[in-house]
Amino acid sequence: MKHVRHSTPSLFLSLVHVCLVQANYAPYFFDNGARSTDGNMALLSLSEDTPVGTHVYTLNGTDPEGDPVSYGLAYEAGSRRYFSVDKNLGNVTLIEELDREKEDEIEVIVSISDGLSTVSEKVRILVTDANDESPEFINTPYIVQVPENAPSGSSIFKIEAVDKDTGSGGSITYFLQNIHANKFTIDRHSGVLRIKTGVTLDYEKSRTHFVIVVAKDGGGKLRGDNKVFSATTTVTVNVEDVQDTPPMFIGTPYYGYVYEDTLAGSEVLTVVALDGDRGKPNSIHYCIVNGSEGSFEIGNTTGAISVIKSPNQLKKEVYELKVQASEVSQEGDISVYAFAMVTIRVVDLNNHPPTFYGENGPQNRFELTMYEHPPEGEILRGLKITVNDSDQGANAKFNLRLVGPGGIFRVVPQTVLNEAQVTIIVENSAAIDYEKFKVLTFKLLAIEVNTPEKFSSTADVIIRLLDTNDNVPKFSSDYYIARIPENSPGGSNVVAVTATDPDSGLWGEVKYSIYGTGADLFLIHPSTGIIYTQPWAVLDAEVNSKYNFYVKAEDTDGKYSLAEVFITVLDVNDHSPEFNENIQEKTMIIGSPVKIEAIDQDAEEPNNIVDYSIMQADPANVFDIDQSTGEIKLKSYIRSLDIIHNITKNKDCIWSVVVQAKDRGSPSFSTTAVLKIDITEETLHKGPMAAFLMQTKDNPMKALGVLAGVMGIMVLITIMISTAMFWRNKRSNKIMPVRRIIKKRQTPQSRTVRMEWLKFKRPSNAAEKFVVEDDAKSLHNENSNNNIQVAPVPPTAPLGDAPGWRVPTVSGSLTPKFINKQLKKRGHGSAHNALVSELKMKFEERNAAVSEPHI
Repeated sequence: MKHVRHSTPSLFLSLVHVCLVQANYAPYFFDNGARSTDGNMALLSLSEDTPVGTHVYTLNGTDPEGDPVSYGLAYEAGSRRYFSVDKNLGNVTLIEELDREKEDEIEVIVSISDGLSTVSEKVRILVTDANDESPEFINTPYIVQVPENAPSGSSIFKIEAVDKDTGSGGSITYFLQNIHANKFTIDRHSGVLRIKTGVTLDYEKSRTHFVIVVAKDGGGKLRGDNKVFSATTTVTVNVEDVQDTPPMFIGTPYYGYVYEDTLAGSEVLTVVALDGDRGKPNSIHYCIVNGSEGSFEIGNTTGAISVIKSPNQLKKEVYELKVQASEVSQEGDISVYAFAMVTIRVVDLNNHPPTFYGENGPQNRFELTMYEHPPEGEILRGLKITVNDSDQGANAKFNLRLVGPGGIFRVVPQTVLNEAQVTIIVENSAAIDYEKFKVLTFKLLAIEVNTPEKFSSTADVIIRLLDTNDNVPKFSSDYYIARIPENSPGGSNVVAVTATDPDSGLWGEVKYSIYGTGADLFLIHPSTGIIYTQPWAVLDAEVNSKYNFYVKAEDTDGKYSLAEVFITVLDVNDHSPEFNENIQEKTMIIGSPVKIEAIDQDAEEPNNIVDYSIMQADPANVFDIDQSTGEIKLKSYIRSLDIIHNITKNKDCIWSVVVQAKDRGSPSFSTTAVLKIDITEETLHKGPMAAFLMQTKDNPMKALGVLAGVMGIMVLITIMISTAMFWRNKRSNKIMPVRRIIKKRQTPQSRTVRMEWLKFKRPSNAAEKFVVEDDAKSLHNENSNNNIQVAPVPPTAPLGDAPGWRVPTVSGSLTPKFINKQLKKRGHGSAHNALVSELKMKFEERNAAVSEPHI
């Protein structure tokens, strides 16, 4: 029993294990169809333009027992790995770029596993097309040979291009660039190239054509956009020449010449013709059609035309030959041809150059002697020149010209046929100048005009000039400036002037002279031009420092020119400074300077600049002097007479000072003087009069002169006023009394001389005007002067007890308007006394208020 017990559990466990193994089923993929995005990737289609990294599919399956599954991708050996998978989620990602044109199907082994069982399946993934390829031309380059006579519209070539894409992206159409400027067209589907209808090719005009062909696909999707690709290629069309153009002559028109010495059989010229078809040219055959008259022949293959007769046997001067050029084919047949005209002229041989002749035959040197400056237009008659050319016609035509200094002479005639007398005419008289050219040399040139040889000859023309007096002496300068010191002795050289006369001989000799107001002190050497001072001349810069005169240069014929001379006399320090005469005594007010002045008669600085200094003073160190102005003043510490009295015991305060005036010349001169200075304090008097008195204290004569002048003017004024009053009184001998006196506006008396130092107090308004009125009717006075303003009568001085007092002169205007009959009866004397009494009263009142005058 124990064995059974022991074996029964073991058997049971084995049965259970078997049952468990049989219950484990394998996992499997879901099959969701061809267009599903999850399953086993069977029949999956991907576009070749799918970007790398794109999630393209999800593997999806399950395990019957519900266990978790994992996914895997595998490839056959040698295959590219395009995809990767997330083993847990089954997400498949593109990791390699697809290209349908290289690989349109991809085989992948997909697997699913539950950890115990793994199921693998091989699936095929289709790669679909995208329009990512451009058309490509095959069998390039394209070079086509086309004969120029190919008919229009004919096919000449087929162009082929391929596109690896499928569908519309792989379909190709063709077209040409610049279709309107092209001679060709192309079939858009087949690519056949044709000549345009109505168009022909011409080898002679264009040998090669370049045709640009464009191949374009039908377009398609690429990464979501519609794309169209194209390609271009060039087709070279070479046009082949065919025989369709006649020959052409080269170098037309043709001219030839046969000269008098040409030998028979000599070649005259060669004509050249070429086949118009240059690609495959034929040989050319030449022949003369007409015009030869048996005198010329031509080489059939060379085209060389030769004369077969002697020139003297030729009957005509000009031959017109018609030459034919024909093409000869390879079979020997003459096909097309062309014509050309050849002109051959028989001419005289130009073998004689122009020749010059004198009076004795051929001559190549002609000489003439003449005076300078002949009249313009004059013929040089001393030259006998003839020129001749022995040839005939155009060979005897030549030109004449003078070679040498231009514009002086001209030759006549300028063009000669066979022979002429040569005349030389003066054209520019001024240029024929002995001083410039002693000898004029020219070449007389004769050169043929219309001949290829251009024969020429020359003759020397030599003209020797004789001098005339045609020049004026000319100074080297229009003016001369000289300087001479004032202490130069008489006969000293000042300056040398120079004038030249280019004339020869006596005409070139120059004589000098001077004249003018400033030339009195100077002389000039007549031949050397040296200007010097008179032997007795004394120059003084202080008297006259500038001299100006003219110098004349004259030749033997009296032709002359002038120059101006400016002479400056340089100042020399030859004067000492001189003090003024009134320097002996000066009055100095303390605080104000006194001034001394010395004059140096020298003319220029620094000789006339004076410096001042104090040489000696007792006591010293009292005065200072300004070096430049000569102002002398006390030292700054001396401010009163008390300080001066402390310095010296001399109570009159008069100092003697030795002053010096010294100029700045070299050598320097100086002058000394003794100056007495009276020092006073400033006066109490103020104003201009006090200043005048102080200024004239040192010069009393000046004060007396001023006083005398003032007194004279006062006397003159008094006389004039008295005279005027006298004549007024003489005209009107009555002065009528007045009822009332009207005082008019004051008119101040004019004063001619102000004498403030004699200022007296005078009665003011001394000259008043009065107006006398009367309330009676207007009556005529004895002189019929009523109602007329009359000059007032000066009142007389009162006879009473007023000794020493005089009434000043008064002028007024008396106008009697109202006259009483009773007053008229009183007479002239009572009226005069009343006026005088009233005037006296007025003056006494005013004088009482005026103080006494003072000085």
